[in-house]
Amino acid sequence: MIDNRIFNFNAGPAALPLPVLQEIQSSFLNFDGSGMSIIEISHRSSWFDAVINDAVERTKRLLGLDDGFHVLFVQGGASLQFAMAPMNFLTNGRSADYINTGTWSTKAINEAKILHKNYSVVASSEDKNFSYIPKDISFNKDAAYVHITSNNTIKGTQWHAFPDTNGVPIVADMSSDFMSRPLDMDKFGMVYAGAQKNIGPSGVCMVILKKEMLDLATDEIPTMLRYATYASKNSMYNTPPCFGIYTIQLVLKWLEETVGGLEKMEAHNIAKGKMLYDFINNSDFYRTTAAPDSQSLMNVTFRLPTEELEKTFVEKATARGLGGLKGHRSVGGCRASLYNATTMEAVEALVNFMQTFEREN
Repeated sequence: MIDNRIFNFNAGPAALPLPVLQEIQSSFLNFDGSGMSIIEISHRSSWFDAVINDAVERTKRLLGLDDGFHVLFVQGGASLQFAMAPMNFLTNGRSADYINTGTWSTKAINEAKILHKNYSVVASSEDKNFSYIPKDISFNKDAAYVHITSNNTIKGTQWHAFPDTNGVPIVADMSSDFMSRPLDMDKFGMVYAGAQKNIGPSGVCMVILKKEMLDLATDEIPTMLRYATYASKNSMYNTPPCFGIYTIQLVLKWLEETVGGLEKMEAHNIAKGKMLYDFINNSDFYRTTAAPDSQSLMNVTFRLPTEELEKTFVEKATARGLGGLKGHRSVGGCRASLYNATTMEAVEALVNFMQTFEREN
């Protein structure tokens, strides 16, 4: 640990790469020779133009995107996208297919319901408390899109292979595993990700939108809720969340230049997950909550023999400099979030603590 920093396993806002934090710190009072902080410069300035354009270009390089995609920055987090997607794409009586794999999928479905849009829930894992990813799904061939949540922070499940939708574009909430692995964007009409879990701070959502999806949209919705508004103005129709976009740019730079791309990031994430899952699976004291073939590499959810032991575990871990291990308030238990910025050193420290705690209890 550096300067009393803990090992941060928070689910979001979550750990950021230390080099990114250090670069922010070093330039915060005088960004790029401007004599101003990044939070003081005009979003219409050449300084910020360079920031947002670099963030867009790095996103396209990392994901191998061609000119058929927009890269947008939208305020309101991923939760706003639950409503924006059906508002923009479910026009003229069109319907969408939804797959329900937990809390965030449920919220997305509810927004379509509130808007009185046509939709079908074509698969759900609610029958087993959202502990698995559904398979063998039948999709409606005339659906405007199929909505999924690629990784489920609360239940600890993840899509390791995306469904074959017979050509229907996937719209995916990727808030908690975006940029953690390569992505075949041919399957997707849109992906969106609240930045605060894997690519930046809270307050901004990245949206990657296939341009042809705009053909579904209508202009009969409020201006700031139209994807076309952001696409036509390089995400600067109004003042964007400049600091959040700047941090995302630095995280993408770290991914590209320090890590070496998404293939290497994926390998690192697989190694971290394997270390923790192997330990838990070989223990009679800890147990995972997700089905083995659906376990998330980003959010490892687990239980101890009793809730009292779980409370003691979290308290003692915090005292040892291992933060953010309490499970989501809706399910309890424990959770270790292993996002991109979480180091192997952090996972090793967690496993060592878990071994000690098991022996003592």
